[in-house]
Amino acid sequence: MPLALLALAVVAFGIGTTEFVTMGLLPQIADGVGVSVPHAGNLVSAYALGVVVGAPLLTGIGARIPHKRLLLLLSALFIVGNTASALAPNFGLLFAARVLAGLPHGALFGVGAVVASRLVAPERAARAVSTMFLGLAVANIVGVPAGTALGQQFGWRYAYVAVAVIGLLAFAALAFLVPHQPRGQHSGIRHELRAMGNKQVAIGLLTAVVGFGGFFAVYSYLVPMLTHLTGISDSSTTLVLALFGVGMTLGTLVAGPLTDRALRPTLYAGLVLLAAALIAFYFAVHSTVPALVTITVVGALSALITTPVQMLLMAKADKAPTMAAASNHSAFNLANAGGAWLGGLVISAGWGWASPTLVGAALALAGLGLAFTGGLMDRTSRRSEVVASSVPDRAHAGGEAAAAPAPAQEGSTAP
Repeated sequence: MPLALLALAVVAFGIGTTEFVTMGLLPQIADGVGVSVPHAGNLVSAYALGVVVGAPLLTGIGARIPHKRLLLLLSALFIVGNTASALAPNFGLLFAARVLAGLPHGALFGVGAVVASRLVAPERAARAVSTMFLGLAVANIVGVPAGTALGQQFGWRYAYVAVAVIGLLAFAALAFLVPHQPRGQHSGIRHELRAMGNKQVAIGLLTAVVGFGGFFAVYSYLVPMLTHLTGISDSSTTLVLALFGVGMTLGTLVAGPLTDRALRPTLYAGLVLLAAALIAFYFAVHSTVPALVTITVVGALSALITTPVQMLLMAKADKAPTMAAASNHSAFNLANAGGAWLGGLVISAGWGWASPTLVGAALALAGLGLAFTGGLMDRTSRRSEVVASSVPDRAHAGGEAAAAPAPAQEGSTAP
């Protein structure tokens, strides 16, 4: 794997750290800007809003900019957003700064995934993309706990300063390690939007929203589940979240080779196993060791889904994959919002702290249904192409071509 993937992984590490560190510092931030903790929780939504809006917007604006230059511009915006977060004097400006910090998130991942896939041979593209995503997984083991500890010890602003420094390191790594990749003749906003109109891209994005919503229905309430049902102390939850990050890392390492070998089966298996693991967590959450093991497995399976969805969108968007790849991260943030909302509904309805796990399992299975629908459409489309290609050309083939055997061609559509 080329060293340029290391630069992309550093970018992903910074993004993962800034996205999740706010959750662990809400009490300190609330005290610092003079608002309640629930009100400070809107900062998480502010970042998600930036991701949802910024992914298609910035990708569209930069549709003709060479990939390396676009990565550097997006990284600069990431640095500015996190620096502004550290310096914001009040809640209103901090809210705006978090939106600004979230704007380049999806575009960075989308452009980075396209760049990563083109750094290696086609049969290793998913492994290259998963190597970039490895930075996001490691952020949950190192970046988020370290940023949280730094903010609790010295003040929440230092956590965002640290993220800005990571952004500077990523900028330098991109500048020195990533090669120039010129845009092809199919670059431009019209080509990107045309690719987004592909039904398979739409189903892929919907699969990410619904299927990954199952994961977020549980992850959003993981800490209260652990404290209320498992009996883990508040001070130990950071270590448990790091354990979840270990699972994500293992899942990311496995996802690349499996996706290169069999993309759709990996996606199907990931969603089925995620649903099963979430149901298991419903029963395991009351005992410490089973709960911790299941959390690790859930983390691994969440990462196992990410790479095949990303590669599926890039494949179906064909020659204009950047906006589809970036919009995948908008879909993940919509999944975050939707899953958290549904999980909160069942808790508020009195179904208990463990009930979001069942909601999550149902969403994962619904995502499986969408993914399977996309797979059936794919196979139907390929069979139609084979039938069309086997129809004789009357102008040149005459009656002799009518006898040409079609079954041999149909066999080639088995994948």
